[in-house]
Amino acid sequence: MSDDRRAELEALRPDLLRFARLQLRDAAAAEDAVQETLLAALAAGDSFGSRAAYKTWLIAILRNKIIDFLRSRRREISASELAVDAVDDERIAETLFDTRGHWRDETQPSPWADPDASLEQKQFWAVFEACLNHLPERTARIFMMREILGFDTEEICKETGISTSNCWVVLHRARLGLRGCLENEWFAGAGN
Repeated sequence: MSDDRRAELEALRPDLLRFARLQLRDAAAAEDAVQETLLAALAAGDSFGSRAAYKTWLIAILRNKIIDFLRSRRREISASELAVDAVDDERIAETLFDTRGHWRDETQPSPWADPDASLEQKQFWAVFEACLNHLPERTARIFMMREILGFDTEEICKETGISTSNCWVVLHRARLGLRGCLENEWFAGAGN
């Protein structure tokens, strides 16, 4: 492998580490996944055929390492944690929605100015990452499994030990939390 390619690997390492930390929520496991990714890239460096961007190729390798790690690690959810979630669901529903299930006037989300333009900005992704980090760990993990790693609902339920309906509730909560955070920190704030 050329010195230029090694330098490029080292330059991309922080982005890979940030991606792994967001998903795994464990600094040591994230570091291990990134190291395994870099070793795999070094070992298979000659097979990279430039069909995709080098960073995209590395992210694909890292994604597979993360999936392997998650599949090897089982996480148990206690009954008390699920009970707290049910109480939170009722409180959130009463706060945000009226008896017909419509947004209350005072809680209705404001329209976003230009979401397409915002997606193009690197700052948006920094705010998105911060919002994702402020979600509860389990909620963020399930959201990342679904939206970033592409797990289907059945795989998520199997890996986390939750029911399908609970998975949809957690994903709904994650989306509401991210939307609220992005509205406050990006769309209504300094992002526009």
